Amino acid sequence: MKTVDLIKAKGGKVTREPGPVKGGSTIIAFVEDPDGYKFELLERGPTPEPLCQVMLRVGDLDRSINFYKKAYGMELLRKRDDPEYKYTIAMMGYGPEGKNAVLELTYNYGVKEYDKGNGYAQIVIRTDDVYKTAEAIKVCGGKITLEPGPLPGIDTKITVCVDPDGWKSAFVDNVDFLKELE
Repeated sequence: MKTVDLIKAKGGKVTREPGPVKGGSTIIAFVEDPDGYKFELLERGPTPEPLCQVMLRVGDLDRSINFYKKAYGMELLRKRDDPEYKYTIAMMGYGPEGKNAVLELTYNYGVKEYDKGNGYAQIVIRTDDVYKTAEAIKVCGGKITLEPGPLPGIDTKITVCVDPDGWKSAFVDNVDFLKELE
């Protein structure tokens, strides 16, 4: 994996050398950034979107699957249980896993809650209507932390919420809003 070689050359920390996942053919590696954040690198063919997935640990997998389906409009792409390592994952997304970024929800047997730390900020997702999105989130058990409305001085509307596990997401109606801030 060329990326791992580059990380090593720059003095980065590789915590798992590239190799196939147990029982599969996907090549993975684990690295750690200077702040101690861990990243899983997946080897896959060329795609227009290089971001593969974001993983969140959840305390109730079925509740989380239902929330992300109903409130965020995601599809359950696949679900896999691994009793040997005591976890179950659910891959959620807006399109096929090999061609789009996905959200991996991971439930570790017996763990009901996780410390969120102070380094995680949010996931940002585009929506056509921040007002309708906020209503759907409320109905599905999420909490709105920033009521929907325009960002001052730019042509973008935003709403921010937390899911039932406390993970924060922002929804914007303009994916180029950061360029407007410059």
